[in-house]
Amino acid sequence: MSNLEARQCELTALLFAQRRTGPEFSTALTAIPGRAMAHDGNDGKGVPQGDFGFRPKQWDCLDRPSDDSDSISAAYGLALDHVGDGVMVADMRQRGHPIVKVNAAFEAITGYAAAEAIGKNCRYLQGSDRLQPEIAEIRTALTEGHACSVTLRNYKRDGTMFRNALRLVPHRDASGQITHCVGLIRDVTCASGVDRLTGLLDRYGLLDRLASINVAAGSAVLLLKLDIMRFHDVNNGFGYDIGDALLRAVAGRLATMPSVALARVGTNSFTLAFELGDAERAADMVDDVLSLLQPRFILPGAALTTQFAAGYTVGSIGSDPLQLVRQAAAALQRSKAVASHPPHRFAAADERDASNRIRLANDLQAAIPNEELLLHYQPQVDLHSGNIVGAEALLRWNHGVFGLQSPSRFIGVAEETGAILDIGAWAMRTVAQQATRINDGRHTPIRFSCNVSVLEFTRRDMVAFVEQVLAETGCRPEWLTLELTESLMMPEPAEVLRVFRDLRGLGVEISIDDFGTGYSNLRYLERFPLTEIKIDRSFVRNVVHSPAKQVIVESIIKLGGVLDIRVVAEGIETDAELSVMRSLGCSVGQGYLYSHPLDITAFDAFIKDHAIPRDQAQQGRLLTMLNDNRASHTAGLPE
Repeated sequence: MSNLEARQCELTALLFAQRRTGPEFSTALTAIPGRAMAHDGNDGKGVPQGDFGFRPKQWDCLDRPSDDSDSISAAYGLALDHVGDGVMVADMRQRGHPIVKVNAAFEAITGYAAAEAIGKNCRYLQGSDRLQPEIAEIRTALTEGHACSVTLRNYKRDGTMFRNALRLVPHRDASGQITHCVGLIRDVTCASGVDRLTGLLDRYGLLDRLASINVAAGSAVLLLKLDIMRFHDVNNGFGYDIGDALLRAVAGRLATMPSVALARVGTNSFTLAFELGDAERAADMVDDVLSLLQPRFILPGAALTTQFAAGYTVGSIGSDPLQLVRQAAAALQRSKAVASHPPHRFAAADERDASNRIRLANDLQAAIPNEELLLHYQPQVDLHSGNIVGAEALLRWNHGVFGLQSPSRFIGVAEETGAILDIGAWAMRTVAQQATRINDGRHTPIRFSCNVSVLEFTRRDMVAFVEQVLAETGCRPEWLTLELTESLMMPEPAEVLRVFRDLRGLGVEISIDDFGTGYSNLRYLERFPLTEIKIDRSFVRNVVHSPAKQVIVESIIKLGGVLDIRVVAEGIETDAELSVMRSLGCSVGQGYLYSHPLDITAFDAFIKDHAIPRDQAQQGRLLTMLNDNRASHTAGLPE
């Protein structure tokens, strides 16, 4: 090839090479003046990430400063423009994470010219198809700063769907901050539909299998979709190796069932298809599957008891198996919406709910610019003096068609689509502005609690953002409480601990919501600089008649007292519950007994009506005033 450059031509030869690990493989080497690229000739699809296993010593110079840096950059650019896989680079420092670079293969695969792609978020390739389970997997990987590989349905410029085998790799600067994300895309529309982790079918393989099933006359098909609940906590608490081991173990048990199709269809989702001679046996078959999954999973380094949500449908395959898949997915959402996650059989209303969910996801993108978001405030009261000491800000969405929506309707969608980042930023700024306005000149200031999602906390520099909000709004830090969940303290506790300490250094308070409902670890109370824990309403409800709940609540209250952590009881609804909470020593409470969440106008009026008397002798009357007037202050939606 010594005359290659002079000939100014391309040459492709089939050579043989050896991986570092030993096995020989054939490689198609394309040599172009000034560049060379290799593809694994065994499958013709290019070498997967890391398959070569070696790095020529001559390439080391590419990582070092050089007087010939322009030539090196040009060589890199030349190589990128001739590889078979599409390459895109997104700037993670800019709002919306715009694409800043694509190569020629990206243009060829997607049909979009570089000028059309640059400046857009890469999700434009998803079109309106933004509720794919793999998207949540991508967001989790980027949040936690590691690479991931998924296969997505993407759409070319002409509207044609293609299966995109996407690998995303974050790039960090010298300080360890993620500055860019590099994406490698490959059109695998015609590739085999097999899940690499479990060996089961993937979603595309499932559809192919369902389309090829020949069901006996008079028989029906049961399609069952399962989700491993709280799988994210398993990954964060025990590590991704344990999470992967759990997925393989679940797949192994499911493989023993007499299904006609079995697939892993998402990060923590599985789908099974059964042929039923009698459609009435569907519920029994679902129970058999769930019973199979009930025993503890014994894994290397962990023993886990796992809960599953289940949705299923019964019908005929017909010419559109995708319809059954959609119905099972819609039924699964109904199962997940109930605390105990009972199996749910598809009904027509489920499909309408699923359609509305997709519409909500699309409409949510415009909720902030259309000024459709608002906050309601639920007062927090000193249970002994009756004084108003705080308020929890609760997000609402006044949708143009569906009306006022509570968080349970759209927060999950916001997290799946990433809209939660902008929504959370808007909410915190608004809370800080209201805290500044209301506490200006107030004799005893009110603390305002703002809920912060795990995604917000891990995706942005929380300390810098809070500091910026305080400076912009003039809010004093002690007026602002960040309300978080227990699960946030599980991943990378050292890093989270540092952020907690820095936030406390600013002077803001930190509260843990729904205490006692997650994978609680009392060690966290000692290690993390918390100022408040909130007893979940499930412990307050019917506490009057449950000695066990009383013992649990009293233990939490005493623990808070020893650690100098304020304890707030959520969901106080009756005078009897209030009496028990006070007798157990709880200091602060909130719930319908005092007020439903109020819009800002009603909340202002509530504060005015229940202003703290300067004459301390009058303070004992405030609690009576609250109870007498609570029925007249029911604006807003239930929590």
